[in-house]
Amino acid sequence: MPDCEVLVVGGGPTGLFLGALLARDGVDVAVLERRSGPSTHSRAIGLHPPALEALEELDVREAVVAAGVRVHTGQARSRGRLLGSLTFERAWPQNPFVLTLPQQRTEAVLEQRLADLAPGALRRDREVLEVHDAGLGPVRVLVRPTAPAGAEPETWTARVVVVAGGAHGRTRELTGITGRVRAYPDTYLMGDFADATSDPGTAAIHLEPAGVVESFPLPGGVRRWVVHTGWVPAPASAPRLAELVAERTGAVLDVASNSMVSAFAVRRRIAERMVRGRRVVLGDAAHEISPIGGQGMTLGWLDAGELAPLLVRELRRGAGRELDGVPELVAFQRRRLAASRRAAWQAGANTRLGRPVPAGVRGARNGLLRAVLATPARHGLAGAFSMRWAGAGQQPRRAGAARSRVPVPPAPAAGRR
Repeated sequence: MPDCEVLVVGGGPTGLFLGALLARDGVDVAVLERRSGPSTHSRAIGLHPPALEALEELDVREAVVAAGVRVHTGQARSRGRLLGSLTFERAWPQNPFVLTLPQQRTEAVLEQRLADLAPGALRRDREVLEVHDAGLGPVRVLVRPTAPAGAEPETWTARVVVVAGGAHGRTRELTGITGRVRAYPDTYLMGDFADATSDPGTAAIHLEPAGVVESFPLPGGVRRWVVHTGWVPAPASAPRLAELVAERTGAVLDVASNSMVSAFAVRRRIAERMVRGRRVVLGDAAHEISPIGGQGMTLGWLDAGELAPLLVRELRRGAGRELDGVPELVAFQRRRLAASRRAAWQAGANTRLGRPVPAGVRGARNGLLRAVLATPARHGLAGAFSMRWAGAGQQPRRAGAARSRVPVPPAPAAGRR
């Protein structure tokens, strides 16, 4: 019967990050992931300055920054005109940029770091079916190997189980923690194309009559485009996405260079609690928010960065008590849920800003934004968009942590499918 101190359910960015933090501090940790291999889909791309600070805890910040694109400037545009721009040096003197790097490359760095710290800790092809947390003994976890076919279920035991699966997985149900779901009416198309712009360090937000168009540079001469498609989901079509971008902004995308296209809707779900018994829920499994603004991965890492030292302390006490009765974990839950509500508010504001609006409202909105971007108030706006509010709660760097030499896998060429 496999046994560990902490069993992490989910080998995405939050699960890998937490697993590596715990392994660094000598915890016997296992990370179970249902997928048989790394993701090939570049879902999340934005790493805000608080995320870069968090990566310093594992000594992989330099490797990640070297692989990504530094976005120093954000522009707001409408109907071909520049409303204004903002930069991040006042909000973040030490990290005056937002980094973009496809999620699968970020996960590869974290996976390698976990392997360096705890070889074999990541176990793929493992789907967690049930978690039984009752009595004084260890938590028992029923796991189904998804490969090879016909493999018998396994029973794992652990002192603590942390669920760090994605927003849409059933893994969060394993904690017995619920949360109210709010569906937004907004739908979007996004895709990656060869970057034909002349400024790879600039992100642009086009506030157009038919809805927002956003674009962000990516490594390898690629740019991500995100388009609001109204209230009815559009099919995931690269030609349609290129057509909408051209109609609203005049930019011409090379459809043949498209390497990813996806359609998505938006919803919000924040768990009523994050700690129950000897189970904890983190990341998107605890707080699903609108992806407009790209705060999700950063929020998950901040969860993990605060939780890890608390778990280490509790494990060393050896009591095996329920975590929702530990004052430090109760305070952790309160702080992180407050942070998730703050992030959800910001994400909701970002979503509403990009909706189609009548001409009169659009003129007032653009005029206000132009006025703000022309004054020092733009620095506050830059701080809000880059999660300045989240940066103060970081744990200090642990003394003596080993310096990483983790290489970042090369990016695919633009246009490769």
